[in-house]
Amino acid sequence: MMKIAFFGLGNMGGPMAANLLKAGFEVNVFDLFPKAVEQLVALGATTADTPKDIVQDCDVVISMLPAGKHVRELYIGEDGLINYLNVGTLVIDSSTIDSATAQSVAAILANKQINFIDAPVSGGVAGATAGTLSFMTGGSLSSFNQAKPLLEVMGKNIFHAGEVGAGQVAKVCNNMLLSILMVGTSEALQLGVDNGLDPTVLSEIMSKSSGSNWTLDVYNPCPGVMPTSPASNEYQGGFMTDLMLKDLGLAMDTAVGSQSTTPLGALTRNLYSIHQKSGNGKKDFSSIFEQFSSK
Repeated sequence: MMKIAFFGLGNMGGPMAANLLKAGFEVNVFDLFPKAVEQLVALGATTADTPKDIVQDCDVVISMLPAGKHVRELYIGEDGLINYLNVGTLVIDSSTIDSATAQSVAAILANKQINFIDAPVSGGVAGATAGTLSFMTGGSLSSFNQAKPLLEVMGKNIFHAGEVGAGQVAKVCNNMLLSILMVGTSEALQLGVDNGLDPTVLSEIMSKSSGSNWTLDVYNPCPGVMPTSPASNEYQGGFMTDLMLKDLGLAMDTAVGSQSTTPLGALTRNLYSIHQKSGNGKKDFSSIFEQFSSK
């Protein structure tokens, strides 16, 4: 059985590591927050005081970190893991970062014969907990095939998007579309409410018509329509507005780099920026509905 080192035990990383433990893998964990580590140790994980001790004799390193600078520091920083990983170690980075950082880290690790794939995810905390995430991976086919059995423990849909960095591009494209759909769904629902329609009835009508989409059918942003959605829990849990805004920033940076035309993405980013500055950064991203419902 592979020995895995897992870095980053937040809302997503914690459940992902837990699923690896449940599948019988030996998992050594590290996080800056002791409580997060304690929760995984209670499930059978091991830990150590420093990152270099965490990766001792490991076969695979998995990371789920906030931003590209954290990924760079962990792997190729002054005392990065590159100095301690064995030849042939596989690195799976599930952070959502810019593709250029993923490519540069991969290239430097490759000089030490350490394999790297970027594998950002979609599916939220619920998907991480249930082991039904979608993984969008970039890297060599051989590294992808090596990682796939682990990814299948943590996810349901495993995609190979192309070479290193392709997973990150796929992720920002997906989340840009998701945010656009959330804004459009919120706008349409509130238009119906403003004109006397029951949002539950309107949601059912649109769900069975050409307006059907994931944000309407699975993650409805109107409170009370769907008991399981964050909207019906004061927009707690799920995927924070702060994180969606970060991903939209990455999407816009990607668009600038390729000279792509993304007017709806740019508009949606501005709307989420206004929403964040109104004090909603920690709420689920579906709380953008409140920008249309407040009068």
